[in-house]
Amino acid sequence: MKRKENKLITINSLSELHKLSGLPKPKNPLIGLINLGDISIQSQEPLSLVLNFYTISIKRCFDSKLKYGQNYYDFDEGVLVFMEPGQIISYYDCNQQPDGLWLIFHPDLIRHYPLGKNIKNLGFFSYSVNEALHLSESEEAMVETILKNIETEYNHSIDQYSQDVMVSQLELLLNYSNRFYNRQFITRKTASNDLLIKMEALLDEYFTSGKMLEFGLPTVQQFADKLNLSSNYLSDLLRTLTGQSTQQHIQNKLIEKAKEALTTTNLSVSEIAYQLGFGHPQSFSKMFKNKMNVSPLEYRASFN
Repeated sequence: MKRKENKLITINSLSELHKLSGLPKPKNPLIGLINLGDISIQSQEPLSLVLNFYTISIKRCFDSKLKYGQNYYDFDEGVLVFMEPGQIISYYDCNQQPDGLWLIFHPDLIRHYPLGKNIKNLGFFSYSVNEALHLSESEEAMVETILKNIETEYNHSIDQYSQDVMVSQLELLLNYSNRFYNRQFITRKTASNDLLIKMEALLDEYFTSGKMLEFGLPTVQQFADKLNLSSNYLSDLLRTLTGQSTQQHIQNKLIEKAKEALTTTNLSVSEIAYQLGFGHPQSFSKMFKNKMNVSPLEYRASFN
C-alpha cells in the first residue's frame, strides 16, 4: 500500500509550534524548552514540518522514524540532535511517545551577539542527520544541566539580563557540543578511516575516468553526495583525521596530477589546465603557485 504523502506545515514562531503541539503559549517569544513527553500533535496523518528556528534536542525512547532532509536519524538512547532554520522534518510510524528535552530558539535571539555570527561555523547544525551526536552518560548529564539552567532562566520573570543569561548558557552548550563532536570523530576512527579510503577512491576514479573534461573541476558537494554526508560534516571529519578539509584534499590531488603531467609529458600549461578541468589556465597557474611557491613552468624547468 502506498504511503500517504506528508502534510507540509511551515512554522515561523514558537507560538505556532506550541499551538500545533498542544502546549500552552510560550513565556518567551524567542526561546523555549519543551519536554517531548508533553507534546500532543492533533493530526491523523503524517506530518512534515519546516521549522524556521534552531532546535537542539536530547531524544530517548523514540520508536519511530524521523526524516530530516533526505536522510533518517540513526539515534537510539542519549543522542543530541541539531537542526538549523528552514529544514524539513518528517515523522513516520510514530508508535511511542518520545522522551527528552527540546530547546528551540529563534535566530533573532542571538542576532546581536557574537554567537549570531559564530553559529554559522558550527558544522553540526547542517550535518546529515545520520550523524547525530551520541553522548556518554556524563556528557548527557552535563548537557541536561545546561538545559535546566536555561529552563530556570526561562521561568524567571523577564528582565534586562534574561536574554544575556540565556544566550551565555546557549553558547556554553554549543561549545561543549563542539568538543563532543570532535570526540565522536576520534572514537569512530575505524569507520572514519574507511570513509577516508572511499574518498580517496572517488578522487582517483574522478581523475582517471576523464570526468574533468566533461564536468570540470570536482566539487566538495559532489563527493559529499556520493558518501551520503553533508559537505560540512565531510570536511570536519577529514580535518580531524588528516588536518585538511575536503577542498584541500581535492586541491592536493589536482596538484599531484599537475606535477605528474608537467614532468612526464610535453603538454603546455594551458593543455594541462584544460585536462584537469580548469576553464582558465590563469586559475590553474595561480593555484599551482600558491601551493608550490613556483609557477608550473618553473616547476617543469627544475626537472630539466
